[in-house]
Amino acid sequence: MQRNTWITSARAVSAITRLAPGEEFPPTELALSYPNGLLAAGGGLAPERLVAAYRRGIFPWYEPPQPVLWWTPDPRSVLFLEDLHVSRSLRKTLRHANLQLSVNRRFGSVMEACAGPRRDSDGTWIGDDMLQAYQALHRRGVAHSVEVLNAHGDLVGGLYGVAQGRAFFGESMFSRVPSASRIALVALVFMLRKAEFRLIDCQIESTHMNTMGASNISRLDFEAQLAHTVDQTVDPSIWALPTHCGDLLP
Repeated sequence: MQRNTWITSARAVSAITRLAPGEEFPPTELALSYPNGLLAAGGGLAPERLVAAYRRGIFPWYEPPQPVLWWTPDPRSVLFLEDLHVSRSLRKTLRHANLQLSVNRRFGSVMEACAGPRRDSDGTWIGDDMLQAYQALHRRGVAHSVEVLNAHGDLVGGLYGVAQGRAFFGESMFSRVPSASRIALVALVFMLRKAEFRLIDCQIESTHMNTMGASNISRLDFEAQLAHTVDQTVDPSIWALPTHCGDLLP
């Protein structure tokens, strides 16, 4: 859900498939081993293209002026919902923090916050094209956001991603106060468990997600998991949260 900065050389891009409009993605076993998982370039970010990608475990990441680059890394970082780890300190924060929750109310604002400067960089890969593409998915009910708000209603944390069947593909998260992104993740799992989702795709391994219970599985195993989940029907009413973060705890 939080990506490292991949250095993508012109030589690597020249070694992969260039997608024409409407052309299908190549087999994922053709993805490069370095940079890990680079599969294809181009093809645009139309909603239909993005849905087709996620259904196969492929996601876009690029920094202009590069073309759109499509990735399917091996291994894959995944959080199985039963493995979510909520530390004692996070439980205390959930009980006592004066923070509130909402879902799908400030999708654009969450994306813009995720695109903003970080402590270790000036910004992320989320440019204007990505903002527009995922907001189009949100309008179709495919992309979703979780928002964490302070007592004044200000957005202080959150995450967004894409749902296909009973799999959720996490894209990015942010915090403006301590633990806000972790709270957003607990809230997401709270909703997904009710709908019997199986997993959250975290894409690339990170210490942050590992502390929450994520683990690596092979690309082959990940694709097998998707094959059993992406075609399942989910009631859209699952996208609802209690107002107060303390209500996420049993």
